[in-house]
Amino acid sequence: MLTNHAKDPRKWLRTAGTISEALPFMRRYAGKTIVIKYGGHAMGNSELADIFARDIVLLKQVGINPIVVHGGGPQIGEMLKRMAVNSEFVDGLRVTDEATVEIVEMVLSGRINKSITAAINKAGGTAIGISGKDGSLIKARKLQRTVKDPDSNIEKILDLGFVGEPDEINPEFLQKLEKSGMIPVIAPIGFGEDGETYNINADTAAGAIAAAVGASRLLMMTDVAGVLDKEGVLIPEITFQTAEELRSNGTISGGMIPKIETCISTVEGGVNAAVILDGRVPHGMLLEIFTDCGIGTLIKKE
Repeated sequence: MLTNHAKDPRKWLRTAGTISEALPFMRRYAGKTIVIKYGGHAMGNSELADIFARDIVLLKQVGINPIVVHGGGPQIGEMLKRMAVNSEFVDGLRVTDEATVEIVEMVLSGRINKSITAAINKAGGTAIGISGKDGSLIKARKLQRTVKDPDSNIEKILDLGFVGEPDEINPEFLQKLEKSGMIPVIAPIGFGEDGETYNINADTAAGAIAAAVGASRLLMMTDVAGVLDKEGVLIPEITFQTAEELRSNGTISGGMIPKIETCISTVEGGVNAAVILDGRVPHGMLLEIFTDCGIGTLIKKE
């Protein structure tokens, strides 16, 4: 028996209208690749995680090729604490010794990766969980960082251990997975020249992968609405020049700086545009892709 709500034709007319309005965007992105960096609160909330999985399946169903690259900082910290392994941060980067990188790989490539893969498969997709080691996907090099001594003003090199950055990406491997109908879910773990294991920042890995596969979009899901002005209002679109101006006047600061840098380098690498958006908004990814307004900050050349 239909409820009064189900009998209401206005509800279904609105639904039909929404689907119809999305058609031009579906056509625009059909056959294109979109790389999604997935992390933050959206990944830790079971309800949002289920919504994300269904949205990924929907993208694949309408002919878009999604590639998911996930983080897992809080889960790594929790496991390190549980195993009584001390971990320190320098300039926001986790110092990763041999013992730590083993746990990082276990958490990222194991529990988190397989949980996301299982959720997408449960929602009707065909996801495959991999890390940058699989298919020689991400060859990495040791991340080099310098810091100035405040007293002597002399720069010294920081040794962050097994923290890496992408050196080479193997796009052919991902293209084969896409052609077979699979949705890659990637843990940001890379391999070094001599087989070392490197922990890579998920934003950086997603950007490098997006550029290598010639993605149409990079979507970076975060715990903020996007780039905000000094009054806290979302800036819907910025160019490279605007980004530099906003950084110079302090509007873009802190953790947003490396995200913007990743977006810019990704677009310079050939991706049409990158978007920083709030992963806590249900179906935010669909709103960004299938509507005119979007919900985040789009970064483009000009």
